[in-house]
Order: sequence, then C-alpha cells, then structure tokens
Amino acid sequence: MAPVVGSLAFFIVLLAIVVLANAVRVVREYERLVVFRLGRLIGERGPGLVLLIPIVDRAVKVGLRTVTMDVPPQDIITRDNVSVKVNAVIYFKVVSAADAIVQVENFLYATSQIAQTTLRSILGQQELDELLSEREKLNLALQQVIDRQTEPWGVKVSNVEVKNVDLPQEMQRAIARQAEAERERRAKVINAEGEYQAAARLTEAAAVLGREPAALQLRYLQTLAEIATENNSTTIFPVPVDFLRAFMTSMERKN
Repeated sequence: MAPVVGSLAFFIVLLAIVVLANAVRVVREYERLVVFRLGRLIGERGPGLVLLIPIVDRAVKVGLRTVTMDVPPQDIITRDNVSVKVNAVIYFKVVSAADAIVQVENFLYATSQIAQTTLRSILGQQELDELLSEREKLNLALQQVIDRQTEPWGVKVSNVEVKNVDLPQEMQRAIARQAEAERERRAKVINAEGEYQAAARLTEAAAVLGREPAALQLRYLQTLAEIATENNSTTIFPVPVDFLRAFMTSMERKN
C-alpha cells in the first residue's frame, strides 16, 4: 500500500510542477501574450512575469519587432505589354497583438500574400520606363496600399522596396541600343552647339574687320609673323590690294 501512495504523491507533485510551469510565463520586452480565458479574449499581457490560471487560460505569444520579408519574384506585364519579373522586400511589425491573433489566422502568411498581389496590381499599371525610373514613387504607393489592407490585422507596414526588375534579353538589348542612340544624339547636339558658337564668333570678327581696314592689315601682318617662325626656306604670300592701292596713290602724287 505504501508504494502505491508514494507513487501517487509523486505523480501529484509532478503534475503540480507542470501546471505551475505552464501558469508562469516570462515575457520579453519585444513580446506580448494574447490571453484567452475559456476561449474568450481577455487582453494582452507583458512584458515581465505573467501568471495564468492553469487549464482555464491559454496564451499565444506574439513578437513586436520589425519583420523583414522577401516577396518572391512576380511575373508582371506592364501597361506597354512588356513581361518582367519583379521582387521586393517588405518591412512590417505588429502594433496590436490581439488583432494579429484574432482578426486573421496567420498574419505572416496573410501579409506575404497581400504583398504579392499588390505588387502585381500596382506595378502592372505602370509602363516599363516608369518602373525603371520612378522607383521611389512606386515604393511609396506599394507601402500605402499594403498598409491600408493590413491595418485591420494590427500590422503596420513601414516600408516596401522593389529590389530587382529582371528584363528579357531582347528588351535589355533594345534598351542598350536606345541608350547608345541617346548618347550619340547628345554628342551631335553638343558638337552642333559648338559649331554654331564658333560661326557666330567668326561672323562678329568678320564684321569688326570689315568696319576697320587697319585691323585687317594688322591681322595680316600677325599671320606673316606666325608663318615666319616656321622652318620654311621659302614663303610665298599675296600682297593685299589695299597695300598696292596705297602705294600707287603715293606714286601718282609724286608724279
């Protein structure tokens, strides 16, 4: 009889230890316990030491730290009928642990799914050039739409970033050709601007020399001086008509 009583007492003590261990919970600063009493929500508990009524209370632990979740690559057809693969990363955290447990079955899975569908919906309305150049605006639009849909679940989406836009090979080659053509166009425009400015300056110089014959003669003499500095044995240059006319006029006066 004594061994039976001893075994029963040991079993009772062991059961009491297990029940007490389940009744006492230590909740960290970044966690909350959502407590249900006989199936009814009674609120959030924590952080710190939390005491539960054995058998009566059931608790679900929820983390409050920011979660970083990769959105798998999505096949998207843009508004101008270009097929691309786009993936993203989403940052969110639970702001209401009770809503995250009560309002949705699995808030992590639900947030991932809503992020994928929103990514296809929002980016599919854009043209390829907008998708490549207006990344910041699209990130903001994605964040606002996803956050609005996850708000009833107690989930706050703080940021969404489009990571990669994978283009087909033929589209990559077309974009490369377009970029090269654009660079050539800019080079031709710059060259034409330079030619135009040079022609304008030459026109101004010609106008000045036309108004001042002496300036033309000085320029002529300067050119002769520059030619003389070269290592040429013989230099042939024309004599300006103005020089001859002045010389002939002076000779006629003497006669």
